[in-house]
Amino acid sequence: MRLLHTMLRVGNLEKSIQFYTDILEMKLLRQSENEEYQYTLAFLGYGDEVDTTVLELTYNWGTTEYDLGNSYGHIAIETDDIYATCEKIKSMGGQITREPGPVKGGKTVIAFVKDPDGYMIELINKKDAGKGLG
Repeated sequence: MRLLHTMLRVGNLEKSIQFYTDILEMKLLRQSENEEYQYTLAFLGYGDEVDTTVLELTYNWGTTEYDLGNSYGHIAIETDDIYATCEKIKSMGGQITREPGPVKGGKTVIAFVKDPDGYMIELINKKDAGKGLG
């Protein structure tokens, strides 16, 4: 077994696709509409779905925002250079909510960015990924 995808409901599909492709450099892998049930799905990722876990964005037609609740945490993305990545995100209008630095109680360098719908994305330096607190 393997993890296939994570799904997020979004209020503006085009804006979300632009954020994940332009700012976080994912590729739009496929997109489909269901007219009968009025929703559109977009799958994005850093590699093909047969090899990697991807992100599914679901746009329910006419719904522009969601209550994120308090149980959702974040999606984690590995980056080669967290400092350069954060500077690029800021230069493209992205919102860094936690500047790069060691995780509380550890050494692993992390940062957080918020997507257009308010979902949190944790950035982790590649050299630290999978090491927990470091």
